[in-house]
Amino acid sequence: MNMHDISEATEITPSGRIDRAHHGWRAKCLQRLVRMQLPVPRSFAISAETVRIIAQGRRVQPEALRDVFAGNGLVSVRPSAVMPEWGGPGTVLNVGINDDVHVRLVSALGKANADAVYLSFVQSYAIHIARLDPDMFTQDGPDALAEALRCYRDEMDAPFPQDPAEQLSEVLRSMARAWDGPTARLLRQAKGAPPDAPLGLVVQEMALALGPGLCGSGTIQFIDPVTGAPRVTGRFRGQHHGAAVGSGAETLYLTSDERGPSLEDTAPEIFADLVRFGIAARERLREEMQIEFVVTGGHISVIDATRVARSSRASVRIAVSLARDGIIPHDEALMRVEPRALADLLHHQVDPRAPRKLIARGIDASPGAATGRIVFSAAAAQSAQSRGEACILVRRETVPEDIRGMHASVAVLTERGGTTSHAAVIARGLGLPCIVGATGLSIDARGRTLSAGTHVLHEGDEITIDGSSGEVLAGAAVLLPPALDDAFTQLMDWSAGAGGLHVRANADTPEDALTARRFQAQGIGLCRTEHMFFDAERLPAMREMIFADSPEDRRLSLDRILPMQRQDFTRLFEIMAGLPVTIRLFDPPLHEFLPHDRDGLRELAESLDLPLSHVTRRVEALSEFNPMLGMRGVRLGITVPEIYDMQARAIFEATVEASRKGDPVVPEIMIPLVSAMREVELVKTRIDAVAAAVRNEMRAEFTYRLGVMVETPRAALRAGDIAAHSAFLSFGTNDLTQMTYGLSRDDAGRFMGTYVGQGVYAEDPFHVLDQDGVGELLLTGVRRARQQKPGITISVCGEHGGNPESIAFCHDADIDYVSCSPFRVPVARLAAAQSAIRARRSCDSD
Repeated sequence: MNMHDISEATEITPSGRIDRAHHGWRAKCLQRLVRMQLPVPRSFAISAETVRIIAQGRRVQPEALRDVFAGNGLVSVRPSAVMPEWGGPGTVLNVGINDDVHVRLVSALGKANADAVYLSFVQSYAIHIARLDPDMFTQDGPDALAEALRCYRDEMDAPFPQDPAEQLSEVLRSMARAWDGPTARLLRQAKGAPPDAPLGLVVQEMALALGPGLCGSGTIQFIDPVTGAPRVTGRFRGQHHGAAVGSGAETLYLTSDERGPSLEDTAPEIFADLVRFGIAARERLREEMQIEFVVTGGHISVIDATRVARSSRASVRIAVSLARDGIIPHDEALMRVEPRALADLLHHQVDPRAPRKLIARGIDASPGAATGRIVFSAAAAQSAQSRGEACILVRRETVPEDIRGMHASVAVLTERGGTTSHAAVIARGLGLPCIVGATGLSIDARGRTLSAGTHVLHEGDEITIDGSSGEVLAGAAVLLPPALDDAFTQLMDWSAGAGGLHVRANADTPEDALTARRFQAQGIGLCRTEHMFFDAERLPAMREMIFADSPEDRRLSLDRILPMQRQDFTRLFEIMAGLPVTIRLFDPPLHEFLPHDRDGLRELAESLDLPLSHVTRRVEALSEFNPMLGMRGVRLGITVPEIYDMQARAIFEATVEASRKGDPVVPEIMIPLVSAMREVELVKTRIDAVAAAVRNEMRAEFTYRLGVMVETPRAALRAGDIAAHSAFLSFGTNDLTQMTYGLSRDDAGRFMGTYVGQGVYAEDPFHVLDQDGVGELLLTGVRRARQQKPGITISVCGEHGGNPESIAFCHDADIDYVSCSPFRVPVARLAAAQSAIRARRSCDSD
């Protein structure tokens, strides 16, 4: 049999050559603990190259391992992958115990304790190394050890191995092969590991947690893993040595401020040492660490130290605390926080420590959690709000007229839709938790019931929406409040100082604008004016305009809306106080403002004093086979120019009014759905005429910037022509993705999970910008626009503007700013700061 000498197994000493890439994170961490002169048992690192050879069937030389057992004769073997989150095979304890070692342990620990140690290893070895039936090794009682040894001998036709080196060799082989198995490979790939990720192993002398005096094992950490606040937590289990439990076993809390007996009271010197070790680890390892320790007869051994698992809100507080204490620089604190984690701080979250009853899952479309009573219509949501009741709007899919119901709700749940569906986009803008595309959900709006698996819920029943995980929970879950504390504010301040592309907010209402200011958005990058038309006071005038037969009649109807629009824009300008505000002109098809059910049509006929048949025919005439590609955007502005005329007048009059009260306003007017240069010329001519008229009437001077929303592939390809008549281009990547792929962003959620799962798309292209396709169009548009007009402002205002990976692409593409939902602004600001930091580091390394 081929043998492989692992004399290269490196003892972990302060000056030893331990490399994370070859020996793994655990080996490197142990070396740092040794350098800190913490009481770490003698440890050895086996390289990934050796582990790979062992997995291929080569056995190790026993002679090379004898020195490992120089202590009490027992060792443990632990995995040491490059990244701790990649996991690895389970730790194996008490390797090396045999009949001779057992005799020595009887003298040191007593027979019961020695038997427990031997038995636990025999059972573990038989099940995990020899792969014998686990049901055969559940022995207990005074004769359990003898019974386990007999079962092993009967099954293997050989006695239990007595050579410690042979035991260790088999353990190493088993762990190496377990790492290389298909299940383990898939699990770690799901955590971001490459398919051929290396594995090192650590062999460490066992510190005995059984015996006379104070003995036991435990863990200690120094922050609350949920909040990140300073707090000593953990447990000490007396007379517990792995699975072996000795006589007098007990569990102690660590501190005296917890209920029950504590280690701090029982052994204050040991507790003080552990606190000292924790402080030293935090300073030297530059991280909040959980320390695993063993106490043997009152003496501490530090077995391991791992990064404390933490919630999103804790990660922010920890990073800021480390930077404030001078342990890490500000830039590193920014890089340590996952941008998406900030979304959890802005909203209520389901307490991870509390029980939860899951009834359905869907796409996590908007983060946060909320509890409320089920309602199935916008009207029911508004009624619940008037009664002061929290409600959750449940719809098959939302439509524009549901906006008022969404405003009245605390969360939204839909059976259909994807990450850029109507419900998802509006909910993110409002900061409402939202789940879309919920699988296994069946809504009976007529019967006012919601079925999810075996659960049948009625209108008025209480549920909890966890928009961060996509989980629908029965009843009222325990919620954590938002964490917009000093640590969050500090991180945002550091983000602003790091530079990077600017971040604006998509804001349609004064409330949105106030939220944008609160999160320090650098302006409004997209104000969708059509949402203003669904207000109860404006919708009748809008419908009257749609049914008008002449331009003059349309103007009369729009004149009723003009002062309302002017007031909207004035308020936005005042809130933003001199920051840029980009207003998109009317975009959706007109049929969205009309009812489609018989009751709604009858009510409309009464309000317009028209025959029901006439109203029905007009509504049918306005319907389109594919409204997303029909009479909308600039096409509507050219064929029904009175709408854009009214909006331009409202913008300019608001500009004059707001400028007289405060900072000068330079509005940015954006034309939607452009695909040809001539469209821009036609709209610009009319807007210029309106601007001139307002200047004369109000005897005031002002300027404005006219730009284009690039949402069609043709607009991206003809960006050079379009740029000649534009002050800015804003890529609306939601529609650009939709048109490039030929996918409905509202319906793609039905099959997107299957497509991503089978590798058709690497990611949902509506969630993460498709850099190979849509990104190529964007780069082409940027290049051609800047060739025509070098100083033109270019931005991205689709939902990708709040996605960290997409922001990194925008940074590299030399985009000036991104715009996203107000509650995604902090995420975008941190992602932009990280992109700037990475760029500086790259330049410094060149």
